[in-house]
Amino acid sequence: MEAPELTVWRARDLRRRMSLPEVLAWQAVRGGQLGVRFRRQHPVGPWILDFYCHARRLAVEIDGTTHDYPDRVAMDRRRTVWLEKQGIMTLRIAASEVLENLDGVLEGLRARVGQDRSTCGVEGPLHHPSDGPPPPLGED
Repeated sequence: MEAPELTVWRARDLRRRMSLPEVLAWQAVRGGQLGVRFRRQHPVGPWILDFYCHARRLAVEIDGTTHDYPDRVAMDRRRTVWLEKQGIMTLRIAASEVLENLDGVLEGLRARVGQDRSTCGVEGPLHHPSDGPPPPLGED
């Protein structure tokens, strides 16, 4: 689903103003370090996802304490339901957990995205652009 122009503009702005936990998480997952690629501050429909893995249809949200307020909890719930209807699962991680236990967060993310691509309907090894173009589907 295409995002409205204002959402795209806001996502670009948020990339420049990421919180410390978001910056630390981005440094750890960028460039396919977990075996899959993530996008940061990625617009999807009316929402902006902190991190998005298209291969796994997974949104990763780094939640600060503002996400504990009742109105924000309700909005997060609406967003999660909307994303699920688009086939995107949401994983929420507390910002404090990123700051205090980044290795544990990464271990959990690594387990979630895994190297077993059969769980997301794609089989075969991960393709790395430096290996040249990917093989046609159905060939090894």
